[in-house]
Amino acid sequence: MRRTSLRLCAGALLAASAPALAQTDPLVPTGRWSAYQDGATTLPPMGWSSWNAFYEDVSEEKVLASAKIIVDSGLAAKGYRYIDVDDGWWLKRRQPDGRMLIRTATFPSAAGTGGETSFKPFTDRLHAMGLKAGIYSDIGRNTCGQVFTSIMPNMPEGSVLEREVGLYGHVDQDIALYFRDWGFDLIKVDGCGVRGLPASEPRVRSGQYRAFPPLVDVESVGHSDIAAVRGLYEAVDTALKRYNPDKDFVYSICLWGAADVRAWGKDVGSISRTSEDISPSWSRMLHNFDSVSRRALYAHPGSWNDPDMLFIGTGDFDPQHQAEAQSHFALWAMENAPLFIGYDLRKAPKAMLDLLGNARIIALDQDPAGNQAVLAYDSDDVQILVKTLASGDKAVAIFNRTAAAAEAVLTADHLKFTGDADIALDDLWQGTGIRFRGERKFALAPHQTLLFTAHGTRTLATGMYLSEQPGSVNPAVDGVTVPEHEPLIHRGILPWRGTRGDGDHPRYGGWGGAQPDGTPYGETLQVAGRRFTTGIGALANSRIEVRNHGFATFSALVGVDDSARDRSQPVRFAVYADGRLRGQSAPMRFGDPVVPLRVDVRGAKIIELVARTPSAMRFPDPVSWSEAALLR
Repeated sequence: MRRTSLRLCAGALLAASAPALAQTDPLVPTGRWSAYQDGATTLPPMGWSSWNAFYEDVSEEKVLASAKIIVDSGLAAKGYRYIDVDDGWWLKRRQPDGRMLIRTATFPSAAGTGGETSFKPFTDRLHAMGLKAGIYSDIGRNTCGQVFTSIMPNMPEGSVLEREVGLYGHVDQDIALYFRDWGFDLIKVDGCGVRGLPASEPRVRSGQYRAFPPLVDVESVGHSDIAAVRGLYEAVDTALKRYNPDKDFVYSICLWGAADVRAWGKDVGSISRTSEDISPSWSRMLHNFDSVSRRALYAHPGSWNDPDMLFIGTGDFDPQHQAEAQSHFALWAMENAPLFIGYDLRKAPKAMLDLLGNARIIALDQDPAGNQAVLAYDSDDVQILVKTLASGDKAVAIFNRTAAAAEAVLTADHLKFTGDADIALDDLWQGTGIRFRGERKFALAPHQTLLFTAHGTRTLATGMYLSEQPGSVNPAVDGVTVPEHEPLIHRGILPWRGTRGDGDHPRYGGWGGAQPDGTPYGETLQVAGRRFTTGIGALANSRIEVRNHGFATFSALVGVDDSARDRSQPVRFAVYADGRLRGQSAPMRFGDPVVPLRVDVRGAKIIELVARTPSAMRFPDPVSWSEAALLR
């Protein structure tokens, strides 16, 4: 009782001074949900993008032909609505007024009078087809096409300044033009212009481009100016809201997991890329999938993790590789990824269109609960992913990563169901049903993903574990003070680099971020020798926001995890409801047994879980909100 006593008076004083304290102390509760909600992405956006299909060799004819197939095939009616024109559309930035001019040789409807060009006829045509229109730019002065693929067609023309077609120095002007004047609904903003043009670059030295001191080092978080990069992307968000007061827009941050975007992308944009570009190879698909699979708490309705486009239709995912194509699609759907087709649909056989239009798989991606799948079993060979659906049922994917046949056992525990009651599985590929109790063995073909919806009796009969509802859990402050590279991502050969250099090293800030059902560093939750199969693992000096959907009680067993290394400072665990303190523990040290916290949260919209040490730590210790749950 001493450890779980309420501090209501202290909570009232803290709530009264919260606005002032929050400016300097990020652990002070705010009583609000801080993840991004300003765009039109309560569900992951779906559509088609020109990049993987045509790269810079894009044209109005090709885009409209693809849009027509999207409509005529029925894919538009199933949710594929955004038609995104990627790099290659521009002619130049006119001087001296800086207005963007469109390459009318490839987009003839953009030709106007008096030297003006406009995409309005093009976007009007897409809108008349019931579709949405997307456009591409870069956060720097120059684009990815210029920085990395400048031998391709349709490069910007003219002087050095005329060829600076990126947003840098023109954010407000360009966003007003693209959205207010031209009628676009989505913008994808790349980051190559702040990455690849140092003063030493040969094309900078020759005068082809102006130098831009790199703000991003994809292979080194420590060499990236995280605050500066975030500030540039925040400026785009400000302009988007200014020129889209109805908030009917999608803001796609394409920073490839660099500059610690894992921690802040969810607060700044609608979707955020988690890795380098995908390629039509199994190895690179694994790479992109791994970059998103351990970030379930960093995706929510309004702001989604983006492992890049679907490459279904070509390479290792062509019609001769049905298992691989199905796995690619299933994994993206389980992760609530934006479903953007990256393929020349004019070449698509009916089998590929049927796969992309599979309504059962699309429904997993578009489930309104917005819970990204959680890894219930994780290995280099087989993985089991589980997500809670809005219906209360579960979706489960059993994924064979290898080129050999494999066996996997699905247990009731994986699903957080009781083992002594029937579990019903509905096979989403075959439409058949399976019933079992306790556990069931499955045979997996090479690269196969079995996909089911599951109905059973919940282990927690009166509520829901927080790890079952990651879409309602936001690590507003996850405790990471020094971003570290994620070591558990498959390292495939980059196709544009081959085996030049010394290999593909761990990259992408994110190691140490908050995790469902595990510690921030991938270990089983354990406090004072007691292991837990469910909970939220975070670092000390963290603040986690939880949306409360009508639950009455928050319950958890709290303590410093046995994986702690510093162990020098005690941690106090506190629970707030709508900004007011409802309960807290006494300071807890490494080795102390877990302490129960059970807090009345009736009527509260936002619950905040704060784990705090007396003073800042360079490398905070992992802490465990074991068996954290909301109860009726």
